[in-house]
Amino acid sequence: MNLFADVSVGKYCIFDRYKITMQFNYSRRLIILMILVFTSFYSCKENQESEKTVEHKFTNALVDETSPYLLQHAHNPVNWRPWSQNALDDAKKEDKLVLVSIGYSSCHWCHVMEEETFEDEEVAKVMNENFINIKVDREERPDVDQIYMTALQLISGNGGWPLNVITLPNGKPLYGGTYHTKEQWTQVLTKINELYRNDPDKAAEYADMVAGGIAETNLIQPSSDFSLLSKEALNHSVEKWRANWDLEKGGDTGSQKFMIPSNLSFLLDYAALSEDEQAKAHVENSLDQMALGGINDHIGGGFYRYSVDSEWKVPHFEKMLYDNAQALSLYSKAYTIFKKMEYKNVVWETIDFLKNEMKNNSGGYYAALNADSDGEEGKFYVWKQEELKTILGDGFNLFASYYDIADDTVWEDGNHVLRRIMSDSDFIAQNEITGNVLNAAKSEWKKKLMKARAKRTRPSTDDKIITSWNALLITGLVDAYKAFGQKSFLSEAENIFQYLKKNSYQNESLVHTYKKGSQQKEGFLEDYSFLAKAALQLYTVTFKTEYLDFARKLTGLVEIRFHDEASGMYRYNKGDELIAKIIKTDDGVLPSPNAVMAHNLFELGHIDYNTNYTEKSKKMISAMVPMIKESAPSYSKWNALLLQNIFPYFEVAVVGDASNLLVASLNEKHLPNTLVVGSTSSSELPLLKDRYVEGDTYIYVCQNTTCKLPVSTVQQAIEQMADF
Repeated sequence: MNLFADVSVGKYCIFDRYKITMQFNYSRRLIILMILVFTSFYSCKENQESEKTVEHKFTNALVDETSPYLLQHAHNPVNWRPWSQNALDDAKKEDKLVLVSIGYSSCHWCHVMEEETFEDEEVAKVMNENFINIKVDREERPDVDQIYMTALQLISGNGGWPLNVITLPNGKPLYGGTYHTKEQWTQVLTKINELYRNDPDKAAEYADMVAGGIAETNLIQPSSDFSLLSKEALNHSVEKWRANWDLEKGGDTGSQKFMIPSNLSFLLDYAALSEDEQAKAHVENSLDQMALGGINDHIGGGFYRYSVDSEWKVPHFEKMLYDNAQALSLYSKAYTIFKKMEYKNVVWETIDFLKNEMKNNSGGYYAALNADSDGEEGKFYVWKQEELKTILGDGFNLFASYYDIADDTVWEDGNHVLRRIMSDSDFIAQNEITGNVLNAAKSEWKKKLMKARAKRTRPSTDDKIITSWNALLITGLVDAYKAFGQKSFLSEAENIFQYLKKNSYQNESLVHTYKKGSQQKEGFLEDYSFLAKAALQLYTVTFKTEYLDFARKLTGLVEIRFHDEASGMYRYNKGDELIAKIIKTDDGVLPSPNAVMAHNLFELGHIDYNTNYTEKSKKMISAMVPMIKESAPSYSKWNALLLQNIFPYFEVAVVGDASNLLVASLNEKHLPNTLVVGSTSSSELPLLKDRYVEGDTYIYVCQNTTCKLPVSTVQQAIEQMADF
């Protein structure tokens, strides 16, 4: 009997979307599934929120942590402990199974299971007597989450949070599941503990097989076959993906919609280089639908994490820094192509939201805003018709037409999620009003509704400062600066960079999360690779070599601390205390840190004429071609690097007193496969060396270190690129 035979997920319960590529032998997978014996019970139903404990009858070891998620569980009757080697050692000494429960502060169903199950004293008694209980904030320890989410994917084919895993004292998984009711959870605990006590050898055999499957998912076969880097491989991957494009509603087909900015960003570049008009139209439609839909907070700005339907209508209301940071890059790039004012508005509104609601007093940006307030998901953001009529008065009718408020557009419990069904230009034409009238009305609506919203209970904030996510925001702000030339965007990007250097970088090491008093020491590959990318971005627009030097430094540290000889890739974490190494190559809501590293090596290689770096990058992308061809949406960051290897790649050096103006003019255009660097003075950098002429400014268009004659205008440079 299959240990995970009866897995079902109900109304947007648990499965938030977790993309993982099964890189292991299919027969091995069947063996794992066939030998695991026990049936878990999953059901999903509407649950009433219980009142939170006011008095602290219980206190556990989590009280000394700084993670908001862990602190939420500090007064459960369960004897929770943070993840540590000591906890696993105690499990071995006491011969107890380990219960690892993983979630994050803005996870709705994590809160439901806590209140229903982990606050129950009878359940806690079973857990405390028989298990070493460990709580993990997945945003603090994404490595632990990655290991055990992979286990759950292997065993059940499903995933999500809360993630609850029962392991042997050595950390190897014996059972994995997501949300359980109190009754289901008690039954699971009892039966798994009985299995371990009655037949420990069999339990060890099961766990070894699962651990072996986890290890196999992280196997990458190195390659030096550069012939794999071909247009045929690229076209194959896109054509296979094309069948899943939702050409009506945008994004990929499916019952839920995620933004996945790296996917759409790649397709924009692919469409331009391949002259693929359908791909271009698909991305434009996707961007339009996201901007119009309920996934966009039309009053406060910023994007929610995903929509629970296939039409971007109703979001899951948590707001994540990484989504909004990447949205800045995506919509800024799209603006350079389509020049749509609505894309510009998205960028401005998202930046305003981030500054107003997710920035701390010292300059770092928080991780997330919860989906819930007053125990209800989305309560802070939704509106009832009568409430809107009272607030807006005579302005309600136009507002209702603009945001699709009608009796038949109610979400649930009489609430409306604001969304639009047409562009401003179409709305103006349909309603026979002017743009000025609409803009004045929108400003008034937002002012009144923000005032009304301010009286509500705000969702809680996860105030961790996550290095990799803040690095994505730096990159997003630089991309916005490139597209729009707004100096405040660049200034903010530089301020965040300085904040991270001061608080998250000590003794040549990065920490993944920073919060005053935190004991977290881990820095992961994504922190180093994303921040190196951000530093390179800052260098290209400021010309300040301190950013370039820092990118080089981080890249060197990655090579020393994370390099994996067997795969030619980089491990996700530095240590080896987990049951398997992690080689994170696929994209999810975050781009693959290995793919970002390969991009960094490629870019540094072209800046410094470092052939070792370009060769290394080329080997990494070559190894990924089989996965790219089979699952393009999971490997779009790699596909973007494939574009740079199979289409002409240009190094554009601008040198002279007016280089800032010319670089800014170049950056306003969509120039895929183009590295633009500049200097206002003489430089020893290979791309810039011996090219400064006092009193003049020249643009040098190069390809693989071979350069055209210098020109003095952007138009001439673009013509040279076309005729290279």
